[in-house]
Amino acid sequence: MDFPIKCGVAVITGAASGIGAALAINLAARGMNLAIADRNAEGLAATAEAARAHRVTVSEHVLDVRDTEALTALPEAVLALHGRVTLLVNNAGVALMGTFDQVSMDDFAWVMDINFWAPVRLTRAFLYALHREETAHIVNISSIFGIIGVPGNVPYCASKFAVRGFSEALRHELVGSPITLTVVHPGGIKTAIADSARLSQGIDPAEARAATAEFNKLLKTSPQDAAEQIVQSVLKRRGRLLIGGDARMVDRFQRIFPMTYWKRISRGQPNVAAGMAPKKDA
Repeated sequence: MDFPIKCGVAVITGAASGIGAALAINLAARGMNLAIADRNAEGLAATAEAARAHRVTVSEHVLDVRDTEALTALPEAVLALHGRVTLLVNNAGVALMGTFDQVSMDDFAWVMDINFWAPVRLTRAFLYALHREETAHIVNISSIFGIIGVPGNVPYCASKFAVRGFSEALRHELVGSPITLTVVHPGGIKTAIADSARLSQGIDPAEARAATAEFNKLLKTSPQDAAEQIVQSVLKRRGRLLIGGDARMVDRFQRIFPMTYWKRISRGQPNVAAGMAPKKDA
């Protein structure tokens, strides 16, 4: 039997734009009530307005997922408004451009706090409510960069590999419980995450912008298509989802060539680390 979406309640982080917004609207169209969270109040309000057009209940929670007190308080606020939670989507994420020697420990921690620790904390915070349901589901958004290591993206890859490991181990622990879990590895999705990436010190901004523009040319899948694939995986309670032909290709290369996949994948592609080499006078 398909996962019961209609009349359920989904908590979605990073819902002001990109995959999070598309997923919220997709689920609302299927009759699911929403508790959506993001630090971008204006974008969150726009998502809520679009979702409410489908005559579902939507609550908006403006918060920074680095705020541990806000995350701890979120389940109480959601349950007070909705009475239950059946689906948790840990989607909020950020990127950081820079080689490892350029990245400060504060910036590294910033990426890990948002991309990894927030999903861990939110999963723990909502686990009791999810266990109360006859059937419930968790979606954790990793990345294809949670399967391969990419130069110039050490903190991002570390965080997404961590999400993958957390999700796969937790999924095994939840066997026999009412909760199932999908870990998602998107390939190139047309979102603004690269454009809004934080730059480390020593990076030439002009070169970084040029590298980002080249990288954006590789983004093929729309957030709406990604959201639909995620919803289908939730319905079938699939444990793992690769989004896009690029993600499936990269996954195969990593399996077949575990030591040399990057050399093979990057041939003829834009140098994602362009603009990140330390300057001689830095």
